[in-house]
Amino acid sequence: MTISTSTPATLLFGYGNPGRGDDAVGPALIEAMQTYLDNHNRSADVECLTDMQLQIEHVTDMVDRDRILFIDADMSCEEACALRLLPSEKDDSYTTHAMSPGALTYTYQQVYGRPAPAAYVLSIRTYTFELGDDICEQARQNLCLAIEMTKAFCNGDYDAPKA
Repeated sequence: MTISTSTPATLLFGYGNPGRGDDAVGPALIEAMQTYLDNHNRSADVECLTDMQLQIEHVTDMVDRDRILFIDADMSCEEACALRLLPSEKDDSYTTHAMSPGALTYTYQQVYGRPAPAAYVLSIRTYTFELGDDICEQARQNLCLAIEMTKAFCNGDYDAPKA
């Protein structure tokens, strides 16, 4: 039996704090997608990662990818969830302990001297971030919609609008 060591073409990266109410939607989506991918024998095509926040070290997770979907809670999102193409852009977050997805793709370009993989952001409308709270009911409903959108993205059935 040959074991493939190639990097999956698609990376799903959900981030947020599972202990702060709706901030947990990114990691919760990743957990649901990992189960979906395992059940549909898709783990070789799509890799799932989570962390509390994006950091400069995550540029190494982007190597050899065709596309990346960053998933996060967003209190300002007008829709239940929104998926959009992400431009690479330098911003002030590269000087802090946490980075924006755009700053991370910009850093990738600076480190590797080539364009970053196609990157997208899936924002999930959220409402509360209290320490120790669970995801609220409305955010759970939005999360369910976001999971379906992510499945379509992984299956190549979704074209995100440009930023």
